[in-house]
Amino acid sequence: MKYQVIKETASLVTRDRLRLDADIYRPEASGEFPVLLMRQPYGRAIASTVVYAHPKWYAARGYIVVIQDVRGCGTSEGKFDLFINEIEDGIETVNWASQLPQSTGEVGMYGFSYQGMTQLYAAQNKPTALKVLCPGMLGYDIYADWAYENGAFCLQANLGWAVQLAAETARLQKDFKAYQLLYTSARNLPFDNPASSFRECLRKYAPSSFFDEWIAHPQPGEYWQQFKPDLTDVDLPMLHIGGWFDCYLRGTLRLYREMVQKCTQPQHLIVGVWGHLPWGRKVGAIDYGQEAASPVDELQISWFDHFLKGKNTGILATNPVRLFEMGSNQWKDFEMFPQGEPNAYYLTSNGLASIRDDAGKLSLNHGSEEQQEDILVHDPWRSVPSLGGHIAFPSGSFERSHIDSRSDVLTYTSEPFISDLHIVGKIIVELYCQANTPNFDLCAIVSEVKSNGGVYNFTQGYIHTNSLANPIQIPLQETCICLKQGNRLRLSISAACFPAYLPHSGMNLFDNEVNFNDINIITISLQSGQQYPSKLLINRSTQTRAG
Repeated sequence: MKYQVIKETASLVTRDRLRLDADIYRPEASGEFPVLLMRQPYGRAIASTVVYAHPKWYAARGYIVVIQDVRGCGTSEGKFDLFINEIEDGIETVNWASQLPQSTGEVGMYGFSYQGMTQLYAAQNKPTALKVLCPGMLGYDIYADWAYENGAFCLQANLGWAVQLAAETARLQKDFKAYQLLYTSARNLPFDNPASSFRECLRKYAPSSFFDEWIAHPQPGEYWQQFKPDLTDVDLPMLHIGGWFDCYLRGTLRLYREMVQKCTQPQHLIVGVWGHLPWGRKVGAIDYGQEAASPVDELQISWFDHFLKGKNTGILATNPVRLFEMGSNQWKDFEMFPQGEPNAYYLTSNGLASIRDDAGKLSLNHGSEEQQEDILVHDPWRSVPSLGGHIAFPSGSFERSHIDSRSDVLTYTSEPFISDLHIVGKIIVELYCQANTPNFDLCAIVSEVKSNGGVYNFTQGYIHTNSLANPIQIPLQETCICLKQGNRLRLSISAACFPAYLPHSGMNLFDNEVNFNDINIITISLQSGQQYPSKLLINRSTQTRAG
């Protein structure tokens, strides 16, 4: 049954006497309805419609939908302090929403990114009215899943988000000159030479100057621990939502695995091909077909109908893990997240892997008994550029043969496959390196080389290392892909991926002072052969059919 929907605005007054405003969409009908709650910082009229159906769509299916501006955002009062107030404000909002007119007293939450985190914060102290969560694409560990990746600062994503939040704050404070500057900067982020006026606006209006604070805390520790939701005693059914090209997939999978280990309530996971937004069939340069379009809205309704209305939607009769396999462009269902069968591709080379794309090989054999060496030189004057993947914008898969042709990129390519190769889950690159400094970065990108010579990335990883201990392990973004018969696998290694990550060697122009001693050319020797078995570790999927 579908209902006509009416909209109203209501406010919660918090424990410290601040007003938090919300739009409420409710069925125009008598009776009681469960509540769906989203708490977000971007202006409640948006309601995350960049990825979800409009709240009216959910309300028409028999729900009271509450979209709230968090403290200090939209028209809500107070100061927006990143994450800090979301525990207490979240609990108060859940209790308030459960007592709205015509509410059944039971609340479910949905939303992605920051809105995913507000669900966890609200759940931390276990309000009795909160019955079910649908957290999407969140950085569960703010340090390791959001701000940094393996010790490297995620420059493009963090700066873009800081500018967005700062611009919204400037707009609310009616500083239209600052808003215009930030709005313009967002369309062409100033990585190389930020003007003093831009830096001043960012520091003035970004919440708690978090961009500077995050750069100033490059190691995990007490600063980051304050943001971690404590879910020790939380046991709620959750639908976890991720994307293979989402910058926060690490957090989605970390949360899912933790909840599976500790919870008695059902934990389901869906991972599409999507980047952070939108959740459509085309990601980067590839159209993955109609199957790739988001099923999340209908899935969430089935989830909420089961846990908030007691309907038998059949949701618990389905396998709890659903992954989109790129290449075959089909959904695959699993009883648990698949481990796959480990396979190692060893690096071999004649020493010209930086010059010729036929010089570096990926082989299932251990390679030559002789030590092999490729030299990689990183010049901060011309850093290797980022293109697609999970952390750059736009995200996704792109043709990257022009980057692989650079002499500061090492490439290693397999022979053509004699049959389709299905890869799922974790991928690790293990390298034996020597360098002229213990502090350097490594970027590893894995691509499919098509029979026509096109090279399309499908996963990558990045690490900042301050040690010459070997081997160096680079965890890559988890994935699910079918590489077609006749195509090849390629590993590309570089010492930068700019501006996706802030490189170790080069000027950090967001510092007040530049240390010119840090602007160095870095020379890395990558070794391979039986004595130094540098390799690409993949997991071959044993399930090759859909379903």
